[in-house]
Formats: sequence, structure tokens, C-alpha cells
Amino acid sequence: MLIVGELINASRKLIQTAIKEANSAYIQQVAAEQFAAGAHYIDVNAGVFVGEEAEYLKWLVTNVQQAVNAPCCIDSPDPKAIEVALSVHQGIPMLNSISLEKERYDVFLPLIAGTDFKVVALCMSDEGMPETAEARVKIADKLINELTKNGVAIDNIYVDPLVQPLSTSDIYGVEFLKAVETIMTAYPGVHTMCGLSNISFGLPERRFLNRTFGIMAIDRGLDGMITNPLDKEFMASVIAAEALRGKDEYCGKYLAAYRKKKFEF
Repeated sequence: MLIVGELINASRKLIQTAIKEANSAYIQQVAAEQFAAGAHYIDVNAGVFVGEEAEYLKWLVTNVQQAVNAPCCIDSPDPKAIEVALSVHQGIPMLNSISLEKERYDVFLPLIAGTDFKVVALCMSDEGMPETAEARVKIADKLINELTKNGVAIDNIYVDPLVQPLSTSDIYGVEFLKAVETIMTAYPGVHTMCGLSNISFGLPERRFLNRTFGIMAIDRGLDGMITNPLDKEFMASVIAAEALRGKDEYCGKYLAAYRKKKFEF
């Protein structure tokens, strides 16, 4: 399971304040905590700063990578902002995200064509947000085929079938799960990714819903999550779920986590 730590996002008030005040120590602390908890990539998002996003993204990447030996997931719908952040990034980043929306697709593709970058391929098109698994898979098919034609290795593609709030439609959870299973079966080598916490938006006990939905998605084949790695109980459950699904040879990761006392809550 590839874990992208979600906490350095300017939509969170503490992060927004830290960015405004150039509080490097706080940003680096949050990055270090997520990395220590098991994040493979650290998401950086400065989307609330209209007109200043590019420079703030660049600042975030620099500070995160001073604190941890990990790549960033550069999170922006603006390819120009991502390009600025890439100018200081060390190693192979993940870019979040390309979609089938023409305006976004046309300017994003040149950033990733022929590179080794990891890329989140979001199941969105100019027709709007898909509601059914079938609609999600249709978009995923086009994105996967176009990206591979343009020199993106299938192993670098993380399809995001788009988690939408369960509070707005009772089909969104099950349709997402169906889409994950179909994509992982039909396109060997591709990965799936999601912003897990979207499922619980507007509902009470969000962490409980996120945990439950995450484990259900792992059972369908999900192998990437943008989530909070500081939720120790959930991270332990992810390790257990992957072992139970046969994705942990001889339970090696499970046993290593046990020895490191990752199951103490």
C-alpha cells in the first residue's frame, strides 16, 4: 500500500497559517511526523492561495525535503504551479492530478509525457463527476491508454476513481468500490489511489467511516491512499488487511509491524 500523507494542505487552518507566516519549523514537523508514521509521499497543497500558489508550493517542497528523505506528491490543478514546484524537487515526485477535462489534460500532459514521474489520473471529464462505476471505468480507460501512448509507464499511473461524499448519495461508496475492482482487474500493472476522507464529508464520526471504507477498498484491490498516516489504528488495520488479502508474503510486513509495536493503540 502506497501512503500519501495528506496533512500539509493549506485548506487546514494551521497549515495555512504556517505558510503565511513562513513557519518552516511547523511544516517540517508535520512532514517528519507523517514520514515516521509510514507515509511514502508527502502531499503538498497550497491551493487556497490564489495568485501565490506556485511560490508557496515551491516553498513547501523545499521545506518538506529538508525535513525528510521522501518525495512529494505535488497537489494542484495548475500545471504552471506544479512546474515551479518541480524546479526544486529532489527525486521522483508524484503529480496530482491529470484528468480527462480537456483544458486540464492538454496543459498537464506535457509535464509528464516521457518522464518517470508518478501521476494521479483522476476520473473526471468535461461531462462532470461520474456517478457510476461504469462511467468511472470509461474515463480511466481513456486516461490509461493516452498516458501510456505518451510514454508514461503503466506502473507510474495511479487511477483515482473519485471518492464522493456518501452524505450526498448512498451509491457513491459502492460505485467507487466496483470501479476499483474493475480497474485493477482489467488493467494489470496499473494502480488505484483515492482521497479517502472525502467519503465521510458532512457526516459524524468521520474517522470511523474513513477507516471502514479504506479497509473495504483494500479488499477490492486499492493499493494507494491519500490519507492521515498519524491515525495509528487505521495504519495498523491497513497492514492487517493487506496480509489477510494475500498481499504480504509470509506476513512479513505484518510481523515487522508487530515487532515495531505498531499495533499498540
